[in-house]
Amino acid sequence: MKGIVEERAVTLGTHIAESGDTVRETAKKYGISKSTVHKDVSSRLKKINPSLYTEVKKVLEINKCERHIRGGMATKNKYLLLRQQKQHSE
Repeated sequence: MKGIVEERAVTLGTHIAESGDTVRETAKKYGISKSTVHKDVSSRLKKINPSLYTEVKKVLEINKCERHIRGGMATKNKYLLLRQQKQHSE
């Protein structure tokens, strides 16, 4: 079981480093929880593959800095959709 967890951590770390995906996007793609992805790439990966961990950490920091922008865009899109639905129903 331990080897499988280590392989998963490296796989998830490689995916995030190459694609720039967020923890949430990675979790969705691999069908696991955000908590598992975060634990794998922040704690386990640091011990298994420090150089990959450094790359992943950079991507996660960028994602963290941009999350307020993604949140604002999601809110904007939500209300645009609600307005369009309201106009179609009138």
